[in-house]
Amino acid sequence: MTVGPGKYDDLCTHVREQTEARLVMIIVVEGNRGGSGFSVQTEDPSAMRLVPQILEQAATMIRDDVRKQQQ
Repeated sequence: MTVGPGKYDDLCTHVREQTEARLVMIIVVEGNRGGSGFSVQTEDPSAMRLVPQILEQAATMIRDDVRKQQQ
């Protein structure tokens, strides 16, 4: 389930408040709070519908960058 606070939720809150962003996502890999995790926060629930598209676009860009580096 992706609803409710996770182990890095307080960090996500900090970033959202400091940046005054509409939506913030953080992904932590092998962090100091028991491993990997992610958090997504928004004051605007309708913004959540953007998250899958943003993640898909990011994945495409990362794959392209990795392929270029391997050539």
